[in-house]
Amino acid sequence: MGIFTVGQINAYIKNMFEQDYLLHSVIVSGEVSNLKYHASGHVYFTMKDETGVLSAVMFKGNASKMTWRLSDGDKIEASGSVRTYERSGSYQLYVNTVKKAGAGAAHEELEKLKKKLKEMGMFDSSYKQSVPKYSFNIGVVTSPTGSVIHDIRQVAARRNPGVNILLVPAKVQGDGAAASIISGIHTLEAENVDVIIVGRGGGSDEDLSAFNDEELARTIFDCAIPVISAVGHGDDESITDMVADVHAPTPSAAAEIAVFSFDDFVRDVNMLQMAMEERIRRRIDRARKELGERQLRLDAASPAAVIKLHKMALSGRVSKVESLMRKRLDASKSKMLIYIEKYKALSPVEKIGHGFAAVTGADGKKVYEALSVKKGDLLTLTMRDGKIEAVAERIEKRD
Repeated sequence: MGIFTVGQINAYIKNMFEQDYLLHSVIVSGEVSNLKYHASGHVYFTMKDETGVLSAVMFKGNASKMTWRLSDGDKIEASGSVRTYERSGSYQLYVNTVKKAGAGAAHEELEKLKKKLKEMGMFDSSYKQSVPKYSFNIGVVTSPTGSVIHDIRQVAARRNPGVNILLVPAKVQGDGAAASIISGIHTLEAENVDVIIVGRGGGSDEDLSAFNDEELARTIFDCAIPVISAVGHGDDESITDMVADVHAPTPSAAAEIAVFSFDDFVRDVNMLQMAMEERIRRRIDRARKELGERQLRLDAASPAAVIKLHKMALSGRVSKVESLMRKRLDASKSKMLIYIEKYKALSPVEKIGHGFAAVTGADGKKVYEALSVKKGDLLTLTMRDGKIEAVAERIEKRD
């Protein structure tokens, strides 16, 4: 018998594992324990069942692809390969992918569906419709024998007895429940109600599975009437809650949202009446003011007003002409006086008035020069107050 080193034995065992193709790709089911998320990003844990335990590791690259986080006690199905770690001589499962087993698998499928619908925008608030402030016809899709319809009718009787509650009976759990709820929604759409409440009481996750149906989610999303989800369950939201226009925690809360208060309605009507009266008064005041302005424009455009304006314009022009004429007359008068003074200075009569006389000869012609007169000529001297006949006796020449 030969003697082998530890390394040789470990190498031999590793080689045996590598030659066993069954261990190259396996799926191992078990419960997670001793879970450790390492700072490096690797995940170390143990898988166990009633028959044994198996060490496992998921390296960072594969761990980063997971959409959920492992926890101790999770029942999982891990796929990967079984290999040895030569240095320590131990073997472990090198995990590539993990999914939850049993109920965990159903949860994983539900999370995938939620992710799918979210990426499609079906949970986006921008697509959600507002519940009408005043809904007079409220449709309810639920079990006719459950507490949901009782609670809704009780709240409606308290808040507003005049609101009409239209119940469409539907299965709310078990086979065919989702299809029954979908049919109820279509029925209420045809009735053209103001708002639809879809609800049921509490229950297990399995009981509430109908409210996580993809076709039901699409029906609610496509519904032209606002939908309120009132599914009594735990903290986790169902897909119906997430896609509905409004999520109410209970059927009673849904009724509080859908059924408007009669007292509030009366108050709002009174306020609207006051606002309308004020609006009408302001409109009448504006109409009166506009009528007055139009009357003024009409009066201004009437023949009498036009004639009056023309008279005023003509009167102004006459006054302006008279003023101009007065100014011109005054200017002409001033000029005339100046000319009169000038003419007076040149007038022989004016000169005669100052002791001068106009001299004419026997032929009546004026005598301007003394030398043109001869001794013995008969001269006439015209003065201001009369004439003098004279005979030239002596003629002298002035130096």
